[in-house]
Amino acid sequence: MTISLDGRRFAAESDVVAGEVGTETVFAYHERAGEVWAEYAGGSIRRGYLVGTREGDRLDFRYVQLNAEGQTSSGHCVSEVTVLADGRLRLHETWSWESRPGTGTSVVQELPARRRSEPQHRHDDDHRAERGA
Repeated sequence: MTISLDGRRFAAESDVVAGEVGTETVFAYHERAGEVWAEYAGGSIRRGYLVGTREGDRLDFRYVQLNAEGQTSSGHCVSEVTVLADGRLRLHETWSWESRPGTGTSVVQELPARRRSEPQHRHDDDHRAERGA
């Protein structure tokens, strides 16, 4: 049985060599009818988006992101979904930049579920905009 990614949050297990995603980057996944997409931010990533497809335990998507220095970049990733002993999900990723040279692998792991009283993760820039800063 395929476990849906919808509503699940993930973070890298370690900083990604040759990439910009780090342990502070949080991905919020969505899934519907074979389509997957996510928003992500944190660490050196101001804002990022990915969109693609899922067939069984294989994800195939493209990503685009804005880093803390104001530079944009994009690439392609194929991931395999696995289930951890505690029921959380792990994604084993193989990616390549399309906007610059470089390739790599990374592992992102599902974060434990938030309690209802715990606030949603929001990017600091969103808070500043709300305060009029």
